[in-house]
Amino acid sequence: MIGLLNAVADADPEYEDFAVWGYGDVLLDAWRRQRAIVRLARNVELGVRFDLDGLEVGLAWWYAPSEQIERYRAAVADPGSGPRLVSILKSVRRDGFAITGDLLKRPLRGYPTDHPRAGLLRHKSLIATRPLGCEDWIHTPAAADRVLATFHQLRPLARWLVKNVAGPRA
Repeated sequence: MIGLLNAVADADPEYEDFAVWGYGDVLLDAWRRQRAIVRLARNVELGVRFDLDGLEVGLAWWYAPSEQIERYRAAVADPGSGPRLVSILKSVRRDGFAITGDLLKRPLRGYPTDHPRAGLLRHKSLIATRPLGCEDWIHTPAAADRVLATFHQLRPLARWLVKNVAGPRA
């Protein structure tokens, strides 16, 4: 995993701030699952997970403080940035990513229940993931190329989150 993320960071300096974990959980079980994140901004991270099912890549905005959640909701409700997010998410879904996240159970107070982006307003986190599988390429330098290509597909969503939600770098 460290070699993979070093190769990704060598190819694009934007991905230099990464952390790898998961190999210290149970020493004999370490090879079964490893995780890494690339920090883009506070609470906005690209992730790579390797387990017995193969490699999975994703983007997460999660564990956000209340001020980020408020910035997210304001951006979703905004007539400019809100439709842009809808368009980005449509493209990400078309590329095979699953969109998940923590949701409020009810419509958000202060916004009409028939708001065109009411579903997005309920999010307290936003996660896009896609499995890449476990083919022979996973043990070759091609793995870094696939991770980079997937990160590239997530770049519009990552930029939207960094610009509209993350706020000043901590």
